[in-house]
Amino acid sequence: MTRRLHYAWVVAGVTFLVLLIGAGVRATPSILIVPLQQEFGWSTATISGAIAINIFLYGMIGPFAVAIIERFGLRRAVCGALLLLACGVAATSLMTKPWQLMLLWGVVVGSGTGMISNVLGATIAGRWFTRHRGLVLGLLTASSATGQLIFLPMLAGLATSFGWRSVSITVAVIALMLVPIVALLLRDRPSDVGIPRYGDTTLHHAVNTVGNPAWRAISALGRGLKSRDFWLLAGTFFICGASTNGLVGTHLIPLCFDHGIPEVTAASLLAMMGIFDLFGTTASGWLTDRYDSRKLLAWYYGLRGISLMFLPYAFDYSFYGLSLFAMFYGLDWIATVPPTVKLAGRAFGEDNAALMFGWIAASHQVGAASAAWLSGVLRTQVGNYNAAFFSAGLLCIVAAMMSLLIGSASRSGSREVPLPKGATA
Repeated sequence: MTRRLHYAWVVAGVTFLVLLIGAGVRATPSILIVPLQQEFGWSTATISGAIAINIFLYGMIGPFAVAIIERFGLRRAVCGALLLLACGVAATSLMTKPWQLMLLWGVVVGSGTGMISNVLGATIAGRWFTRHRGLVLGLLTASSATGQLIFLPMLAGLATSFGWRSVSITVAVIALMLVPIVALLLRDRPSDVGIPRYGDTTLHHAVNTVGNPAWRAISALGRGLKSRDFWLLAGTFFICGASTNGLVGTHLIPLCFDHGIPEVTAASLLAMMGIFDLFGTTASGWLTDRYDSRKLLAWYYGLRGISLMFLPYAFDYSFYGLSLFAMFYGLDWIATVPPTVKLAGRAFGEDNAALMFGWIAASHQVGAASAAWLSGVLRTQVGNYNAAFFSAGLLCIVAAMMSLLIGSASRSGSREVPLPKGATA
């Protein structure tokens, strides 16, 4: 007799697709920097400003997205986000002014991608899995890297062959095609289909929240700000965002262009990072189920810092040096997510892990937005990216040391601040 596939894996598969598409949308602006400069004459600082707004909102929407999901359900929230993305991205093909870039790529697309960010993966892993939770979270987080792997070379080729507007239309159509899949297959909780979580034997009936989602998210932040571990987790994730999405994700392609490397070739480097991060982040989830998350984070940030400080010298070894950087850095791209979510669960309770991770992830995007904008300003004023990459490497070394302090207050007898009773999902 064959065993039936647990529906948790169907939900995880749909979520993987959603996060993959979201990653493709988020990666698109890095393809557009050079074409927009060439057509409209906009500076790197101007375009980076719109990208910074996008990244900032992507992070800040996260904790509110968790509260909205708890209030209105996964299916409606995700379908609404995909429709918003499809409309916003399609409208960018009509833009001619910098303020339109800020509004569409910055505000509209940033808000839509914020609804389908890594907090969605954390919510799914927590609601649907008891066994293999870290591994599943690693796989879902790795979908961001897989999105780059699939989309970046294709989109760069489209921009080169048919113009940047074809990129916007293609991404919008793909997002729209995903809506019926989500509507048909995604379910809120295991109890909706009459089964326990994967790895459990008893059915768990959770009570949906009925209050104001915004107030729930803000009250959780207020209590998090009283926690030493929250500050450490948010601080390390700020540096994580600055050194990944903000710097490398946004500026690696124009950095390569500065050194005479074509856009499609540069995009293939980001795709190579996606390949290696697919393995690295999945492995991180497996390791998180088994080893000390604080030590894992220390290793991840330390190795990332070394790779970023190496990057300015990688161009001395032509494309082979960059390939070495892409492989080494790619293994570590977002491997920090599974151990960070686990540490958030320990500090605030498993039921609150996704919501508190939403605020921690918000700090990630504040760091990313800061780095995206400041790196563009540095490039415009100084003429190169060297200082930006070296500074990011040093910050990663600081994050490695901060990681080892997470949870030290609890071990020494100091008590973390819990969320209020009844605030769980």
